[in-house]
Amino acid sequence: QVQVVESGGGLVQPGGSLRLSCAASGFTFSSYVMRWYRQAPGKEREWVATIGVLGSFTSYADTVKGRFTISRDNAKNTVYLQMNSLKPEDTAVYYCNARWSAFDDYWGQGTQVTVSS
Repeated sequence: QVQVVESGGGLVQPGGSLRLSCAASGFTFSSYVMRWYRQAPGKEREWVATIGVLGSFTSYADTVKGRFTISRDNAKNTVYLQMNSLKPEDTAVYYCNARWSAFDDYWGQGTQVTVSS
């Protein structure tokens, strides 16, 4: 069965760091573009970062560029989001997305990140 499972969220102070993980199974992970999204209370889901199938291409939302780093380990079927210099406005549920086509598009359950002093 297809599974996409995020982990690593939690409570952190402004300026702190967290590393999110997304473990995938049930499909050919190395064929899928991976993305991170987030959704804050009362706001629409927004795109955060993308990584290509080989890991050489990455792209980031302007709001996180220079602070967040997306990476993947195809041998471990895992994608990561390293989040540094966290701000209160980064508080959200973070979701992992795996996409090969419009018909092969999988989402995790999300992991909560709270940035607060």
